[in-house]
Amino acid sequence: QVRLVESGGGLVQSGGSLRLSCVASGGTFRFDAMSWYRQFPGKQRELVATSTSDGATYADSVKGRFTISRDNAKNMAYLQMNSLKPEDTAVYYCNAIWNSEVTGAEYEYWGQGTQVTVSS
Repeated sequence: QVRLVESGGGLVQSGGSLRLSCVASGGTFRFDAMSWYRQFPGKQRELVATSTSDGATYADSVKGRFTISRDNAKNMAYLQMNSLKPEDTAVYYCNAIWNSEVTGAEYEYWGQGTQVTVSS
């Protein structure tokens, strides 16, 4: 059973930085994509950043401030968040996708989320 666990959230002042980490356990395969999503109260989750073999993509709202990275050897993903704003306050979720070459099925996994709060 694959499990994703996030860490690194917390309270930070506007303009500050945080680094979120996501560690995957229970699988021996390399994920085809690892992403970070966030969810504001009462809203649906939105995609923040994705890392694949083709590179990284970002939501417009975080471009130039956030950086996603991966350590495939450790099955980990990170989200470096700089110049944080109060509107970045949300629960941040790690997401991983693996496509089976044998069955063609896509498997998607989620972490439990970590709260990021940016004070003004």
